[in-house]
Formats: sequence, structure tokens, C-alpha cells
Amino acid sequence: MAGAFFMQSIDATMIATAMPAMARSFSVDAVDIGLGISAYLLALAVLIPVSGWVADRLGPRNVFAAAIVVFTLASILCGSSHGLYSFVAARILQGAGGAMMVPVGRLVVLNNTPKEKLIGAIAALTWPALMAPVLGPPLGGLITVHFGWRWIFWVNVPLGIVAVAAAVLLIPGDTGNVKLPFDWLGFVLTGAAIVCLMCGAEMVSLKRVLWVRVIALLSAGSVLMLGAIRHLKRSENPMVPLSALKVKTFAVTMYGGSLFRMSISAVPFVLPLMFQMGFGFDPVHSGLLVMAVFAGNIAMKPATTPIMRRFGFKPVLITNGVLNAFLVLACVLITPSSSLFAVVALLFAGGLTRSMQFTALNTLAFADIERSEISGANTLFSAAFQLSWGMGVVLGAVSIRLADAGTRLIHGALSSSPGIDFRLSFVLLGIVSFLGIVDSAQLNRNAGEAVSKPPARGDLVKSSSGGE
Repeated sequence: MAGAFFMQSIDATMIATAMPAMARSFSVDAVDIGLGISAYLLALAVLIPVSGWVADRLGPRNVFAAAIVVFTLASILCGSSHGLYSFVAARILQGAGGAMMVPVGRLVVLNNTPKEKLIGAIAALTWPALMAPVLGPPLGGLITVHFGWRWIFWVNVPLGIVAVAAAVLLIPGDTGNVKLPFDWLGFVLTGAAIVCLMCGAEMVSLKRVLWVRVIALLSAGSVLMLGAIRHLKRSENPMVPLSALKVKTFAVTMYGGSLFRMSISAVPFVLPLMFQMGFGFDPVHSGLLVMAVFAGNIAMKPATTPIMRRFGFKPVLITNGVLNAFLVLACVLITPSSSLFAVVALLFAGGLTRSMQFTALNTLAFADIERSEISGANTLFSAAFQLSWGMGVVLGAVSIRLADAGTRLIHGALSSSPGIDFRLSFVLLGIVSFLGIVDSAQLNRNAGEAVSKPPARGDLVKSSSGGE
């Protein structure tokens, strides 16, 4: 599952560095290629809420394998495109495959993992989301320069074949036995709300903001989302059940956790821009520095389970969350003359806390969810995850715009400091990170104990012998 997630995640991040080369192939401006990125993200966000219903009806293994096939075939079409519109159409199809692949894959893992092993399983599933934003841009540049941009998509073909074979051989069979009616009204309301909110937020990040359109889209999205929530609460068979929000641990990972995900997804977006546009570093230099974040992510993985078992979720989320927020704020202090060792150490430490918080939140989300509600909770979590991750890039762009506007009002040494607009953007990102910790303070001391505390030896013996 982690391998399939990585294929989907890194594919979404590599395209950014290939945009100029793709634009030349299609004879369009580089900014027009952004339509392909937006189309992919919107397809993901709109169709993810459908994934739970489809998995319950057709069986998780069948849907997961089919999603990989669709994603792989769409990758072939993306790499074979000779025009912008055919490329955008292929990206929509690819987004449809990704929308089924990621949440349904997570559902398979949740359904087949004992509670006492959930931390390790979730840790394995979180590394693709942490690594892809860091590895994607330099890897995309390398492939584009040496092999051509089309191989960014064609490289998915052998990976997809291996993934489908593994899915058929390794995943327990389940043909699906839930025959609930499709919630058309819920689908239309949630889909329209997500499209309006994401498009409105993305427009805020543009150089020239058309505020009338932004306000109209955000207002429409908010009204539609309120209507969707009201419908989902009242419907007998809602597309996205909201009952999991009554579980405190799950609610914390949805509200405060979404703020955290927004802030950490913005950091890999802002850092390369600061290094290249603010400090004048070349792409290789910039990429190597950002790799320090990736190194921190990987280095923390072996320690996540022992730390959560030793201290519990609440202390880890609060303490580590504060450290993460301070490390984000500390990026304000980076300058072109900063010691290389100090910059690498700062980014490495940020990667450590980022990885710890990410794994803790994603594990806590399902720690207290009953097996009967796993499917609905997973669908809701996946939709919120994708929305907050997409909004994170917008948050990064908006923070840069706000910082730039602020520096124009300042006269003196500060306004002429290299990369000051990018550096000050980390202030807003740090504040958002701090706000994400507030919910964690409301948790009980023993929150998620069923997952964080290893079972007694007797329970392990019973489990291995077939007992409940």
C-alpha cells in the first residue's frame, strides 16, 4: 500500500519542475500547464468521498486493484499527450484513479491490522506523503533533463504492474456485501463545495487577485458545505458518515490536525522558492538543502512507535507540536550567509518533528474507531486530508504574498534583507502550526491507549491461537 501511495504522491509533485518543458511541447505558456495540476487535485478532492461507498459495494481489494489500473493507464495517456486539453483530460482520469487508490488502500490496511500494530502500519503509510513533496521536484527535474518529461508519467507503468500483482496476491479477498443506495445529493453538495473552496483559495494566491470572484467562490463554497453537512447529518445513508466526529480522538485529528497538515505541506513549497528566488541559489543547491527535511523524516521513523508507546499520544502531540511550530518559525532566521551546518541542522530537526506529528495524528485518528465505522471514518479522513494538503500549498503562496505586501510598507535594512518576503512567510506558517496544537490539549491523558499501549502477553497468546 505504501508503495502505491508513493507512486501517486510523487507523481503529483514531480510535474512542477517539468512545466516549462511540457509547455514547449504543447506550444503554450508554462502557467497554462497549471490546469493539469488543478484538474488532478480537483478530481481527487471531488471523488474521494465516493471511495467508501464504492469499496463497500464492490470490495476493497477489487476497487484498489482497479484504481491502480486506471491510474497506470492514465499515466500512459499523460505521457503520450500532444496537446494541453488531452493532457488535462488524462490528468482528470488519473485523479479519478488516485481518488480510489489512496483511501481504499488505507481502508484495507485498517481492516486487516490489529490495534496493537496500528502505529507501525500507519507509520509505513505516512512516509509517502512526507517524502513526495521533498523528493518530487528534484527527481522530476532529473528525469526531465536526462530522459524527457514524458517519462515522469511512463515510469508509473512498471510500478503499476507490480502494484496490481501485489494487490491480487497479498490483499485478502472481499467481494463487498453492502448494497446501500448512492447519495446523489450528498455527492453534488460536497463536490460543488470542495470545487468552490479550492478554486477560491487558489485565486487568492495569484499575483493579481480578483476579489469579487474570490469572495463569490468562497461564499458559495461555504454555503454549499453547510448544506452538505446538514444533509449528511440527516440522511439515512450519507455518502460521508459524520458519526466518527463524535469520537474525540478522531475529531482532534480532523480539526487541529488539518491545520498542522496545511502548515507542513506549505513548508516544502516555500523553502525552494526562498533558496532560489530569494537567495539566488541554483536548483541543485536548493534541492540538496531541502533534502535535509527528508532525512529528518526518515530518521524519525524507527523512533515513532517506541516514543508513542512510552509517553502516549497527548504528551507527544503537544510537546512535539510546540517544537515543530518553533522550528517552522526559526526558518525566519535563515539568510544567504547562514552556516550550512546550522541550516541543515534546522531543517533536519524540522523533518524529525514533522514526521513524528504526522504519524501520531494519522494513527490517533483511528485508535478509538469501532470496526463497523472504519469505512465511513476513513472516507471522511481522506477527504479532509486531501483538502487540507491542497490548501497548504495555497497557504504557502498566500503567506508569501502577505509578507511581500508587509515588506513594501517597511523602510530600512529589514526591507532590503535578501529573501525577507519568503522568510517572513514562515511567521504565518508557524502561527498556523501553533493553532493546530490547541485541540490536542483537550485530549484525555490516556487518549488512544488501545493503540499506544502494547497488549498483555496473555492477549498476544490468545490472538495467535485464534481467540478474540
